[in-house]
Amino acid sequence: MKKMVGIVGAAFLLFASCASSSGVQRVDAGTQIDLSGYWNDTDVRIVCESLINECIESPRVAQAIKAMGGKLPVVLVGSFKNESSEHIDTSIITSRMETAIFNSGKMDFVAGGSSRTELRAERQDQQSNASEATASALANETGANFMLFGSVKTIIDKAGNQTVRTYFVNAEMTNVETNQRMWMGENSEIKKVVTQAKNKL
Repeated sequence: MKKMVGIVGAAFLLFASCASSSGVQRVDAGTQIDLSGYWNDTDVRIVCESLINECIESPRVAQAIKAMGGKLPVVLVGSFKNESSEHIDTSIITSRMETAIFNSGKMDFVAGGSSRTELRAERQDQQSNASEATASALANETGANFMLFGSVKTIIDKAGNQTVRTYFVNAEMTNVETNQRMWMGENSEIKKVVTQAKNKL
């Protein structure tokens, strides 16, 4: 009986020691954390802020805004293609770009993609189900002057147990009516050296 109690006690202590090794720790949202060396939230923040600031301060964009007589140019943020070697949710980049544009106060933007599709479906539904006084009119959208889109690419250099990942995020703003490129930018600030532990024989 004592032997059985000893075995149960040892098993309990082993379980307790294993359970205590895991846990959750809350950190500040601005804390830079790199666990895998892959694209992460810090990279998104750095790249988007840099590119939008560069775009807004571009002399050609400023000239185009001036030519509009002080009216805020309307921007449609298009897609950012993931042409990298890893899975990257580029919708987060798009959302960050929209927020940065709006908060700059120098440009405005209109909804695109799935949001625009939902809005159009709602307006169409209102024609049949909402009162005439409150139904939103069709064909009354604000047209975009410029479209912003781009891509994410990676270059990977590997030797032994070390890998260098360099991310290239390209963006460009194009005049919707003329297809004239108003601005082009590239951010390649994100470079990471990942060292894997060597296997012990």
